[in-house]
Amino acid sequence: MANSKKHLLIEQTDRKLQVFKAVETAVVPPLGWINTIRKSLNMSMRQMGNRLNVSAQSIKEMEARESNGSITIKSLSEAANSLDMRLVYGFIPKQDSIEKMIEERAMAIAKDIVMRTHHTMKLEDQENTDERLQKAIRNRANEIITKMPKYLWD
Repeated sequence: MANSKKHLLIEQTDRKLQVFKAVETAVVPPLGWINTIRKSLNMSMRQMGNRLNVSAQSIKEMEARESNGSITIKSLSEAANSLDMRLVYGFIPKQDSIEKMIEERAMAIAKDIVMRTHHTMKLEDQENTDERLQKAIRNRANEIITKMPKYLWD
């Protein structure tokens, strides 16, 4: 029961993350989104500051923090709101999906486990064929994926 819930959660999360795939290639403007959108709207720093109840200098600092990557999500959200926009953020898996991440990690762990056993058997002159090794790795990986043990990310 717990495993089916974990797998359902993985599937649901993967579906939620798919919407971000479309923006994966979006290029962040060199001076940041706040600066770019504010200038596109022909809004001065003073005008934006008035909307946020802060000084023009604070807007300049906010834009600098966005540009250097030290801005908070809260500040980005407030800036977006002052520009009559919404902040949307998310994560995009480096692999195709969370499921693929888990599979790759499980395969790496399974290979390590099987190869340690293989090395011991080789020393005892009981070496397995490559085909049997690959099957053992796949079986162990499937077991890891099914159980989703805590050591998966160690």
